[in-house]
Amino acid sequence: MSEDCVIEPLGDAALLLHFGDGIDAATNARVHAAAQAIAARQLPGIVELVPAYASLAVLFDAAQWPHAPETPAQRCAQALRQVLAQALPSQHDDTALIEIPVCYGGDFGPDLDAAAAGTAMAAAEFAAAHTEPEYRVAMLGFAAGFPYLLGLDARLHLPRRASPRTRVPAGAVAIGGAQTGIYPRELPGGWNLIGRTPLTLFDPQATPPNRLAAGMRVRFRAVDAATFSQLQTDRANP
Repeated sequence: MSEDCVIEPLGDAALLLHFGDGIDAATNARVHAAAQAIAARQLPGIVELVPAYASLAVLFDAAQWPHAPETPAQRCAQALRQVLAQALPSQHDDTALIEIPVCYGGDFGPDLDAAAAGTAMAAAEFAAAHTEPEYRVAMLGFAAGFPYLLGLDARLHLPRRASPRTRVPAGAVAIGGAQTGIYPRELPGGWNLIGRTPLTLFDPQATPPNRLAAGMRVRFRAVDAATFSQLQTDRANP
């Protein structure tokens, strides 16, 4: 196990498993491996598993864990420790690679030029560096469908904007600190906007509603404005 995994109550029908404190790929991989192992065991009454960067929330049905003499949370925690005592599965790259088309700079990415200047790179070089890595969806959060992506080139790390915007358009591709992400709908936000994708990341009428899920692999592909417009049209007229 995670001998260093700490389990604590999260309300009366959930537990929070802590695997560390930082934002790093190795810790996040352990979170997803634990979620995979718990799901595979099919423990009774597990309602939902919610991974974050360094923790995993386990929501359970307390009625499935009768308390005699332990509480439902204690009994569920014991079962989880037994699962985690086994070797956790390795995170394989057998999931599909999701390609995200992005139009960088200009009206699509109003912060790109300043971001590039701050790193002594040309805007085109900065955008190319953003498309180079393969990212991993560490977690969804902040808003429904918002993916926090691990794998950003260290040269592209940027502090958040001093003055957040009250309106960031849907599909905006942004950088905040060591993270990159995509705004799934129009929202306020303080990250640096470097581009925009025409794809819909969150649709409450779709099944599933989120285009991306924790653990998925992602790569960005640069497109021009004409291609962006065509992809947007295609999306509106399937």
